Amino acid sequence: MKMNLSTKLFAGFLLLLGLFAAVLFVNYRLADQVVSNARAVATSQRVSEEANGLLSNIIDMETGFRGYLLLGDEQLLDPYYQGERQLVGRFNDLRALVTHSPVQLDHLNRSQRLFQQWSAYTHLIIGEKRTLHQHRPDLEALQGLPHRWLVEGLTGKQVMDNVRYQLGQFDVLEAGIRQRLAARRDASVGRAQWISAAVAAAALVFGLAWAVYLVRLLARRLDGLVGLARRLAAGDYDAQLVDREQDELSLLTGALNGLGRTISANIGQLEARNRELDQFAYVVSHDLKAPLRGIESASRWIEEDMGPTGLPAHVREFLALMRQRVHRMENLITGILDLARVGRVAEVHETVFVRQLLREIVASLDLPAGLQFELPFFLPTLVTTRVQLEQVFTNLISNAVKYHEHLESATLRIGCDDADAFYRFSVADDGPGIAPEYHERIFVIFQTLVERDTLESTGVGLAIVKKIVERQGGTIGVESALGQGATFFFTWPKQPAAAQPKAAKASAAVPALAA
Repeated sequence: MKMNLSTKLFAGFLLLLGLFAAVLFVNYRLADQVVSNARAVATSQRVSEEANGLLSNIIDMETGFRGYLLLGDEQLLDPYYQGERQLVGRFNDLRALVTHSPVQLDHLNRSQRLFQQWSAYTHLIIGEKRTLHQHRPDLEALQGLPHRWLVEGLTGKQVMDNVRYQLGQFDVLEAGIRQRLAARRDASVGRAQWISAAVAAAALVFGLAWAVYLVRLLARRLDGLVGLARRLAAGDYDAQLVDREQDELSLLTGALNGLGRTISANIGQLEARNRELDQFAYVVSHDLKAPLRGIESASRWIEEDMGPTGLPAHVREFLALMRQRVHRMENLITGILDLARVGRVAEVHETVFVRQLLREIVASLDLPAGLQFELPFFLPTLVTTRVQLEQVFTNLISNAVKYHEHLESATLRIGCDDADAFYRFSVADDGPGIAPEYHERIFVIFQTLVERDTLESTGVGLAIVKKIVERQGGTIGVESALGQGATFFFTWPKQPAAAQPKAAKASAAVPALAA
């Protein structure tokens, strides 16, 4: 069963959470072992301290006992009685600490039995010494004691030596136990360190592996979607992306695939409608121009049939005006067709020498003899659509000549500046100029600034120029004032825009409907 992308992300989160919990659990168990071993070492240290304290009390008792035998001073027995009061509790406390060690219990029990023997012996001697001292204070040391032979026979010393021996063995064994516990503690610390590091490293590796898997999965899927989106944006609307994951990104892939199919179908419909519009436009233009040519021919036949003197002057003037209107109508139909064709014909890029192009345009326009035509020092060489650039320059130069009032002294200047990815061309004249309020209006189709009866103009030329320039990605405008001439400027790309065939068709289809 396929997993959704959200499920994979949630599973990755749970995996990381589980690994984190596992690391915490392992560290907790390892820390518990270390603490337990450290407590065992501390307990063993306490056992040794208690045993040393117990032995110290016994030695203090022995010292007090011997001093009393020698001097008979009761104050010397204070350490003896104080130690005797403490030792019962000390033996019990120490026994509670070593219940887990039978060997240590055996040494401790032997030590206590020996101490009890020594205690009984010392009580006997102290009692005899005290009784004798009350009756015969002049006697010193062991004189007159009934059991003097016990003291002189070192019975007490032998018992005390055995006590010391048992407690010494007890301390040696405890030191060995403590050494082993310390070694176990150190081993548990080291084991905790490397196990913790190993578990953490394993968790990190697994977490990174899952993260890398998800990142690579998302990157691969997203790269495919980005590639599909770029192909669609470039105009390859037949592009499709196969996605069998059946997750959230699959829905986006299906939407993009559907978008491409929809756009491709719409472009097909637009192309079909454009072909119909082309056919309709040519049919209409032919049907419109045919009556106009008939009207012009009829007016000429009338003049020819009536002869030079058969028609009044005002009738001849009306016939000439009628033919003028017919020519204007033909030019208007031609201009509308030219505007509709902009961007719909195949663009062929070729190397264009702008200086040579301008000289050819000037030669084809047959400018008046007195007109000065100036070119700048630098004019670029472009790889572009020659026909469209020629149409732009031709319209702008023709307009400058058409509206100039004194052609015998007119001057036209061509300019060219660098503007990043574009060249900024200009066509300047010293004609009558254009008022600022008309700077935008002149680029609207059918708009003219003079009466058509005064100067023949269809009002289509600048609209064609604007459409061509903007389709190339450039801009066009005018700087002018009344009586100060006009400067038309436009930008043209240095390099042709890379467009896929379908993108060109799509961009050509929309203006066709607008036209």
